[in-house]
Amino acid sequence: MTDPQYIRNFCIVAHIDHGKSTLADRLIEKAKVVDSRFYHAQMTDNMDIERERGITIKSQAVTIPYTAKNGKQYLLNFVDTPGHVDFTYEVSRAIASCEGALLLVDASQGVESQTLSNMYLALEHNLEILPVINKIDLPAADVESAKQQIDHDLGLDSSIAVPVSAKLGTGVDELFEAIVERVPPPVGLASDPLQALIFDCHYDSYRGVIIHIRVFSGTIKAGQVIRFMNNKSEYKVEETGIFILKLVPSPELAAGDVGYIIAGIKTIADVGVGDTITSAERPCANALPGFKEVKPVVFSSIYPMDTNDYEELKQALDKLKLNDASLSWEKDSSIALGHGFRCGFLGLLHLEVVQERLEREFDQSVIFTAPSVQYKILLRSGEEILCDNPADYPDEGKIESAEEPYIKASIITPTTYLGNIMSLCVEKRGVQTNMQYLDQKRVEIWYEMPLAEVLFDFYDRLKSVSRGYASFDYEVIGFRSTDLVKIDILINGKSVDALSQLCFRGNSYDKARHICEQLKEEISREQFKIAIQGAIGGQIIARETVNALRKDVLAKCYGGDITRKRKLLEKQKEGKKRMKMVGDVELPQSAFLAVLKTKES
Repeated sequence: MTDPQYIRNFCIVAHIDHGKSTLADRLIEKAKVVDSRFYHAQMTDNMDIERERGITIKSQAVTIPYTAKNGKQYLLNFVDTPGHVDFTYEVSRAIASCEGALLLVDASQGVESQTLSNMYLALEHNLEILPVINKIDLPAADVESAKQQIDHDLGLDSSIAVPVSAKLGTGVDELFEAIVERVPPPVGLASDPLQALIFDCHYDSYRGVIIHIRVFSGTIKAGQVIRFMNNKSEYKVEETGIFILKLVPSPELAAGDVGYIIAGIKTIADVGVGDTITSAERPCANALPGFKEVKPVVFSSIYPMDTNDYEELKQALDKLKLNDASLSWEKDSSIALGHGFRCGFLGLLHLEVVQERLEREFDQSVIFTAPSVQYKILLRSGEEILCDNPADYPDEGKIESAEEPYIKASIITPTTYLGNIMSLCVEKRGVQTNMQYLDQKRVEIWYEMPLAEVLFDFYDRLKSVSRGYASFDYEVIGFRSTDLVKIDILINGKSVDALSQLCFRGNSYDKARHICEQLKEEISREQFKIAIQGAIGGQIIARETVNALRKDVLAKCYGGDITRKRKLLEKQKEGKKRMKMVGDVELPQSAFLAVLKTKES
């Protein structure tokens, strides 16, 4: 058991793409916890999607031993966190299990919006913040400017900032020493009753639920009976251990340690992220505060490709929720697609990641409906309802008014791209509330705009018009009045409820036309004409036609009277009419995906 005086628990936080995972690689490499034969880049990103996209999705805890210059042996528990705004909940959970935070600032780009957001998250938990200036090896690096921004924008002491190059390993030894000096040791005694926080979990097919914990007081070891304070369920611990990139068993975990426990838990519902674990024999008096309840902002329905796979999909979502506590879902059904689940996500990237994880990790073939936000609808009867599913949208005649969620967006950009960004925000119905020049080259602008406008292509277009330099952060600020309509998509005269969308009236024509165009590309031709229509109520606002496959019935006519040819054409026309009345149109999965990826023109 390590004396808590020689334990340091810290996380690495920053804006997206400021080098958190690369710095984590250097810390692991310097500490020689991995044999050089097995070493590879992005050691803490253990999902294929993370490596392919070059982003961190899951917080990853690692324990590394370090011998300081004073000769003492320390245990450093660190967590590499995501930087994208959609995964802020992952960051907040990592922060709750630490005493310190390394706040990375890119030497070439300076302080950006998520840098500020993550710093405030760390301050809420009273963490000791150590600023680190990364990427000092770049030609565009400006360390003095970064220090000035740390002083001015963050209000931190830039004199303690450690300049490093995570890519080359420059300054990493100095950073190790700064961590030992600056990050406070954990408080809490091993002799006190057991009190441990569950900050993450994952499911193993052979061993059940593997729980990631931070022990605040007491000790936990194999053979001990533990109790979950939320639902009072009890289990016997089979194994305890620490994370050194993989699970490494250890005899016990004591106050200050970060590690895992295995207790043969097969009932997933018993384990909740944020719950407190205590001893069944000698329980602690109070549960730890846990985490803030996360509120989803984007909603979409998931359906299995084969309706017989419904139960399998339910089990896959249960296991995924263990590892992604910000995912929420409830049962749903559709006339076109059968039984499924209505899911809540923290953003569009979160939705895409969940879709890919279901397909890769759980081998599920699924269809996602077009994403939507949650609208507040006041009915003429005086009742107020929340609606995020077009299928639940009430009849137009019953609606008094509708409100949509608004966000306060903060964009930090070099002044060169200011005009393009302002044009984009105005196009997305944004209203500028403030603008502040941070220095001669950078400006921060605040806009209030509808969340629905940000969902689809806003982030991609912002990166395009600013060549990747603009940073974007937002918070939901409430509901405001809107002119809301429901677009129904009719295929061959029949409404397909899974393709319906709720939309601002001013954008409805463009959106309906775009969906019809996308569907025309995806639906295969039949023996009869297929009409694809977008409608608001009884009014058709967009139409595309998939032409029929035609057989040349006149091929056998060589000359002869015109009436003979007309007779054959009329007979064919009647046949196609009958076929259209009874014919069904097969909608491929790609048609639903095409609508999901529709970009507003």
